[in-house]
Amino acid sequence: MTYNIKKAFAIISLAIFGSVLLYNCEPDPDSLGEQLFLDGAAQGKEVSYPIIAYNIDNKDSIRSDASKLGLATLGAVKDDQFGKQKASYYTQLRLPAYNPDFGTNPSVDSVVLVIKPLYASDSITTTTNEDYVYPDGNVAAKKVVNTYPAVKYGRTKAPKLTIKVNEVTEFLNGPADIAYSNKAYSIGQEIGTKDFTGTVNSVTITKDSDASSLFTSTTGFRIPLSPSFFKTKIIDKKGQPELSDVSNFIRHFKGIKLSVDEDDAYLIQFVPNDMELVMYYKNDKTENGSTTRPQSTYTFSLGSANAHIGNYVYDRAGTPSGTVASGSDLINGDAKLYAQGMGGASIGAKLSNDAIVKLKKLYQNDKAAIISAKIRLYTDGTNWTSQYAKPKNFTIVQRDKDTDGKPTTAFTADLLNLTGSNNFAIYRAYDLDKNPTYYDFTVTKSVKDIVEGNLTDAQIANKYFKIDLGSFLTTTTGSLAGYQYTSTPYTVDRAVFIGSESANAKKAQLIIIYGTK
Repeated sequence: MTYNIKKAFAIISLAIFGSVLLYNCEPDPDSLGEQLFLDGAAQGKEVSYPIIAYNIDNKDSIRSDASKLGLATLGAVKDDQFGKQKASYYTQLRLPAYNPDFGTNPSVDSVVLVIKPLYASDSITTTTNEDYVYPDGNVAAKKVVNTYPAVKYGRTKAPKLTIKVNEVTEFLNGPADIAYSNKAYSIGQEIGTKDFTGTVNSVTITKDSDASSLFTSTTGFRIPLSPSFFKTKIIDKKGQPELSDVSNFIRHFKGIKLSVDEDDAYLIQFVPNDMELVMYYKNDKTENGSTTRPQSTYTFSLGSANAHIGNYVYDRAGTPSGTVASGSDLINGDAKLYAQGMGGASIGAKLSNDAIVKLKKLYQNDKAAIISAKIRLYTDGTNWTSQYAKPKNFTIVQRDKDTDGKPTTAFTADLLNLTGSNNFAIYRAYDLDKNPTYYDFTVTKSVKDIVEGNLTDAQIANKYFKIDLGSFLTTTTGSLAGYQYTSTPYTVDRAVFIGSESANAKKAQLIIIYGTK
């Protein structure tokens, strides 16, 4: 199945840095240590050690302003492990030009907001009406509608989402300003609503007489908005300060909010800059003594010049993931890990003192060199058997402290040093079609630096890894945009993993392959 996923930003794309290979075999050595195998120079041995794995509570909040929001999310889902998640979306709009002239005696016929959810472009249903009558002028025409299923996450067979559009009554600031996902902005009257039943469509209407085009639309979902609201808010303000410049306008018409009524259905996503808002209006035109009222269109700008903000509301009461908020065990680790995008929990992973001591002894006494090091995480095959697809995209970063004791974040040493090397991947997924699935995260260079380097015990104690659902973003040239640029703010995935559950054979582990000459 192919999706119409477009670039989220002008500069940053959704590409994953480093390929994610799907294997069903034992881990392979990275190129960092593969020379030890050449010509039988070494025998590889595999050992494993428990990892201190724990939940990192992000307070169900994440930056979700325009600079972070590659995709806008709308809808609601609920399950017994993570509770309820509800996603809404705020956006500003601007006039295409200021001090507009709507002509003589203008009136609004209709207003349409178009959102363009991601959809399966290779699954199409076409319906044709040869006897259609175009209402503006009662023109005999043909109407062709192409329909596609939207990409949905959650209870995909839920009958609908009741999408509501409200006026925003609180200033949203600008597109470069920071905004967080748990911030709710004040709203006013509802100006539109429509049931979304899971599909998007494009429409083409042509005249019967000469096959000329009467109407065409891009693929999307159209929500009718209140003509009287736009008459009062826009048309009636002709020549007044509210429409004179952008600063006045975005304080006069502060924006719109999209939300849903449902609490348990599914999530859909769309590119914020691709939204359309079109006002159809008529005014008097006098020519040769005859007055007519032709229809005109006025298209508002909802693109990158506007603030775009995702709003995510969680209710975890009575659910296992709700225990994250009560505090994680940073000494022994947590038994279960509740990773979730869009402000949910992250996974912390730290080498145990026991593992470090044993690896140092191997290195010092047996001259053992680490050839490969992976953090292995299994999904919970007992409690996480939901209908959700298994996650395929992750990020992993190194957390540390600087000389002043302040927390720092950076790409892992592996990503910085081994990218482009033979057989390197940030992580690999195994058994995605099975239960449980497991994932191996490459930390070879990072572990070698700890075991074979000259770090003090205090320096080692400050180091840990942070794993999130989502992908690192790259620039249009293919280079990393920075460790802080990820798709996590709009990643809908979630999964329960086995953490530091000592009696469980699938507990979080450090898998080491080492060689000795």
